[in-house]
This record gives sequence, structure tokens and C-alpha cells, in this order.
Amino acid sequence: MECRRLDVTVMSAKDLKDANILGKMDPYVAVSLSGVANKRQKSKQRTPVHKDGGTSPRWGHPLSFTVDEAAARAGHLKLKFKIKAEKTLGSDKEVGRVEVPVKELLEQGGDGKPKVTSYSLRLPSGKTKGFLEFSYKFGERFTVAAPPPPAAKKADEPIMAYPAASGSAAGYPPPPMHGAGPYPPPAGYGYSQQGYPPNAAPGYGYPPQGYAPPPPGYGHPPPGYGYPPAAYQQKPPKKSGGGNFGLGLAGGLLGGLLIGDMVSDVSDAAAYDAGFDDAFDM
Repeated sequence: MECRRLDVTVMSAKDLKDANILGKMDPYVAVSLSGVANKRQKSKQRTPVHKDGGTSPRWGHPLSFTVDEAAARAGHLKLKFKIKAEKTLGSDKEVGRVEVPVKELLEQGGDGKPKVTSYSLRLPSGKTKGFLEFSYKFGERFTVAAPPPPAAKKADEPIMAYPAASGSAAGYPPPPMHGAGPYPPPAGYGYSQQGYPPNAAPGYGYPPQGYAPPPPGYGHPPPGYGYPPAAYQQKPPKKSGGGNFGLGLAGGLLGGLLIGDMVSDVSDAAAYDAGFDDAFDM
């Protein structure tokens, strides 16, 4: 690709916003070239700090960048200037920035002669405050090899992919055959050992809508799934010996009373007859 060298000299700034409450601030400028196709080149640079530069610092520091002329003329490249005040404690504070399209610099000074220009600075709040002055010059054209394409994934990296589906039941294993599992089907829950109905898709437990009623046992898991039925020990019936003994005892007592009454009646009748006979003998 056709490239040109861009030499920039950051000269000075004027009327900056003062970031210090006490004393003069120490400003410097960070410059970067955005939209660089070749990431290997140094696209971010900075000037030295102007100690006690205050609101009107001066640097006169040269910087150099390699510019893809086609990308610059298409409006894809910008020079970004960011002025910061160096702090002893805490992070440095920004006091102004400006973005200059490289296309604009090519149109004004693409003839290879040095040019001096100035741009208004914008505060982080969006307001404009101060000016930045710099000079620039484009060098002769030269050819640079295009950057290599992104490296492909390594062979040992896992590939996240899924098999293509060919039908509603693709990707699902067929239901196990009858008796294939190590355990019998659980009993007492309405499960059937008939397996899947003939028209059901493998892997699904619901019949398609609009078909005849399913046969008995449809939708239950096939043999081989679940756990064996829990063995419940049936309680033995209660022994009725005590009740029979009670009934026998009560019957015996009742019979004894009846027999005693009959004996008593016979004795009384015999005594009555004996007395009646004695009366006649008198």
C-alpha cells in the first residue's frame, strides 16, 4: 500500500483552562493516529511535560507517523491531540482536546512543504477553551507490505458446532428396546411395558395432534428406565384367637346359666311333686 510519512511538531498552547488551584500546572500533549491499519507501528506518542507551563505552555517537540494515503484521503484517519495537566497525586487531568482529520491536512499541505496551523480545544464538558498550535509536513510516498490477515484458530482449539438436523427427530437417540435396561419398569405408577407407539417420533413422549387416541400405556417411559419397584412387605392379618376365646367363654357362661336354670327348674318340679303326693297321703 502507498504510505507517506507525517512529521508533526507540537509547538504551543494558549488560554488553557487552569487545572490547579495553587501554583502553575504542568501540561503535556498526548498525540495518537486513529484508524491505523498496521497495528505494529507506534501510533500513540506524547510530548515532554512543561514544568510550570501554566495556561500558555510551549513544547516544540517533533513526532512522526506513517500514514496510509488511501485511507487518509477516504477520511478514515485522524490525528488526536489531548492536553493534560500532570498531577503529583492522583490521575492527570485533561484540560483540552482536538481531533484533526488527516484528509484535511493532505488537502492543505500535501505538497511536502511544512505548514503551521492552529485548532480550538474542546473541554471534556463539550465547551471550547484555548488553542493548540502545531506544524506538519508530509514526506515522499513509499510502498509498505499490507498487514497479514488475522491468524486462523489453532487446530487444538475446540470447534463450537452442532450436527445438522434432518427432521424433527434428528440428533436424538432412538428409544431403547424392550428389556434393554438393567432395571424393570417401576410398578404402581401406571407405566407400560409396551414402549413407544408406532407413530410417535423417537425421543418425544407426546403424540402428534390430530391423530387417533393413543393406545393404553402411551407416553410412559420404556423399559430400562427408573428404579426397581420398592418392595413393600404386606402386614400379616391380626390373630383372632383372643376374640374367639372371648366369644367361647361368653358362650360357655351363657350355656352354664341356661343349664343351671333347667336343673333348678327340674329340682323344683320334683320337690313340688313330692309335696303334692305327701299331701294326699295325709
